[in-house]
Amino acid sequence: RQICWAHLARDFQAMVERGGESATTGHALLEHSQNLFTRWHRVRAQTLRRAQFQVAMEPLRLPSKELLAAGSRVAPAKTRRTCQNMLKVEKSLSTCVRVEGVAPTNNAAARALRRGGWWRRTSFGTQSEAGSRCVERILTVVTSLRHQGRDVLDYLTAAGASLTPNDASICLRPDTS
Repeated sequence: RQICWAHLARDFQAMVERGGESATTGHALLEHSQNLFTRWHRVRAQTLRRAQFQVAMEPLRLPSKELLAAGSRVAPAKTRRTCQNMLKVEKSLSTCVRVEGVAPTNNAAARALRRGGWWRRTSFGTQSEAGSRCVERILTVVTSLRHQGRDVLDYLTAAGASLTPNDASICLRPDTS
């Protein structure tokens, strides 16, 4: 599990805006997140190897944990709770550093969810539990096919024309051959 650093950066900015002790903690944590993103962008641009990224981020782990511990003792309750909650999932803050293929943000997942939100706001919803399940499944199929670069209409046409549920031509799994 990876905690989204874009969301964390917003939390850190909120600490800064609270002022006082919160601002001190927030500034330090924001600086840490900027260091992570600067290095991550270099990894994505292939100007920094993954092993170098891991080495560069290791010395920042302990200070960030200490900052969160200090933040969990400051006066403003919101900052204190935020830091305490982050300490509970501290290991998940560095998954993107430890595990190859894990990004520090959940942008792709958030984008996938947005389409369902747009649909709900621009339609009349569903009238039954079965209708809700149908929409849920269609949106899953559409998202999966788009992610794979496959044509949605072709797939849905083939699925509708298929007489057997096990027809290989309507498989959602990407072709790995």
